[in-house]
Amino acid sequence: MPIGSRGAYTFVDVLLAILLPPLGVFLKYGLRSEFWICLVLTILGYIPGIIYALYVIIG
Repeated sequence: MPIGSRGAYTFVDVLLAILLPPLGVFLKYGLRSEFWICLVLTILGYIPGIIYALYVIIG
């Protein structure tokens, strides 16, 4: 993997986490528990879904 490409993947992951939080988590983790938690939080409130998605993707 080239040196600069990891930053591009992270940028795309973060962008997806902001626009569609469950999709960003799904692309990184698949249908594991992180996705389902993010989906429920997004349904209950969009902002908690974004916060959780960013936490999972960046952290």
